[in-house]
Amino acid sequence: MTLNISIALLEQVGDLAKSAGKEILKIYNSDFEVETKADASPVTEADRIAEALILRGIREGITAKYPIVGEEAFAEGNAPAVGAEPFWLVDALDGTKSFVAKNDEFTVNIALIEDGCPVLGVVHAPALNETYFGSASGAFAETGGEEARLISCRPPTDGGLVVVASRNHRTPELEEYIATLNVKTSTSAGSSLKFCQIASGGADIYPRLGRTMEWDTAAGHAVVEAAGGSVCTLDGSPLQYGKEGMENPDFIVRGLEETDEILPDGTQH
Repeated sequence: MTLNISIALLEQVGDLAKSAGKEILKIYNSDFEVETKADASPVTEADRIAEALILRGIREGITAKYPIVGEEAFAEGNAPAVGAEPFWLVDALDGTKSFVAKNDEFTVNIALIEDGCPVLGVVHAPALNETYFGSASGAFAETGGEEARLISCRPPTDGGLVVVASRNHRTPELEEYIATLNVKTSTSAGSSLKFCQIASGGADIYPRLGRTMEWDTAAGHAVVEAAGGSVCTLDGSPLQYGKEGMENPDFIVRGLEETDEILPDGTQH
């Protein structure tokens, strides 16, 4: 089965992410409490309220046909069995550490997976007023209140690579890997915004050596692929979804290779 992902569906999912973002901002601008989950990661009321809104919105407003894996429900032991058939992956508040630190780099992530691959993804950054969309129809961005525009990855320049890496998870192993690259500049960002920097041509490579879960990456992965980039494990295999335990291996996000050709409509050849 191959899903037909329409622009209308992409916009519908985007509207749902924005609705969750509004609820998140209400809590972000208040004196909220921070709890600790069993895996020692932080969680707030915003995580739970936003996830409940998204799950309800998918089931009642989009489709109840496909199972949904949400981060908070999964943490509580409530996760459907998934495989090659379509399913949703939801991280209602990606970058909770950034949320708690109030540095604005947190996102709402919603993705639709088919046969292990992300076929639709929306990344919404409510505090930054940015939304990124990706499907077979293309990759788009809404920033600063402007209309959606097509975005695409870029080939690296002669001066070297622009590297973006995790703000909160920089490890010696990551620094060693970055040292092997021809680096022009290196920067850090929180949440799935790193994927969006690659997709919109703001950076060339995002290496992630360390633990991530499928809901952390699926929406951004869809946006990057729609923009002409790739998300692969260290052996060059495409990153897959629906794995047992939902944990990702190390991976590398890349924009266009030097040999890729950009067509006039912004697509890759």
